[in-house]
Amino acid sequence: MSNNILLEVKGLKKYFPIQKGFLRRVVGYVKAVDDVNFFIKEGETLGLVGESGCGKTTTGRCILRAIEPTSGEVLFNVDGNMVDITKLNKDELKKMRRYMQMIFQDPYSSLNPRMTVKDIIGEPLLVNGIARGKELEERVGELMRAVGLRPEYMIRYPHAFSGGQRQRIGIARALALNPKLIVCDEPVSALDVSIQAQTLNLLQDLQEQFHLTYLFVSHDLGVVEHISDRVAVMYVGKLVEMAETEELFKNPKHPYTEALLAAVPKPDPKYRGMRKLLFGEVADPSNPPSGCYFHPRCPYVQDICKVEHPQLRNLGNDHFVACHFAEKLSLVGIE
Repeated sequence: MSNNILLEVKGLKKYFPIQKGFLRRVVGYVKAVDDVNFFIKEGETLGLVGESGCGKTTTGRCILRAIEPTSGEVLFNVDGNMVDITKLNKDELKKMRRYMQMIFQDPYSSLNPRMTVKDIIGEPLLVNGIARGKELEERVGELMRAVGLRPEYMIRYPHAFSGGQRQRIGIARALALNPKLIVCDEPVSALDVSIQAQTLNLLQDLQEQFHLTYLFVSHDLGVVEHISDRVAVMYVGKLVEMAETEELFKNPKHPYTEALLAAVPKPDPKYRGMRKLLFGEVADPSNPPSGCYFHPRCPYVQDICKVEHPQLRNLGNDHFVACHFAEKLSLVGIE
């Protein structure tokens, strides 16, 4: 794997305004993504995990500017030059979209039911003026074969396919422009377990074949462990830990990561380990607690946690954690 950084996110924020009254006066903000920093190297897969509502999907959409970030930098490596996606105008952004694509979570709602498979996969090629006519049909056929679909199916509509096949159509559409980075927004969560394994193996084969880089958003740690080189953990819009997959699973340094790992089902009927139960509710992103956002639920909380927010820092070997007592705690991971 190359050590070159393909994507670097610095201080990314996305605040959604809360409006009330007849005049729609802004009375507060939902801090969906709050000062997130991470990087992805060329050819690797970074898994982004956390509970529902923690800001994973919003982070992915901000990176692609599918929604506009409030502030921060999204630096993308184009031929050795780091280009800030957030500063590009409409025409410049259209050119950058060739390098960055997305696979959506729901294969049923992400495909237009009134378009044939040929139209769905070929649309990016038409919009960007890359191919049309016979050349377009040949390119669509190549993409369908790459994802395990028969080219003669291109005249069919999405309703004629199963969920797994529809997701393969979505993957083929994402590959149409030969991107460097693909944001995978929970691409297997809506699929049956057996189909999940096939889709994950397909994504890994395509990554090797087309030299792709993935940001893999998921709440399923079992899936993330299978496909990711490194894992980043989010809680209420903030990144709390990031490390290589094996290191994070065996040696977590943040109490929230420990709790997530304890919730992963063990494939052993004789296993009777103690679960790390979290009490309390997930913090409200529109009114987060002072200090560390996790402190109301943390079993290791100290006075400093309630008043001072911990900064994300490197403990060595690119193991980043935002916890005041990361060096002192002995947390349990998964062997």
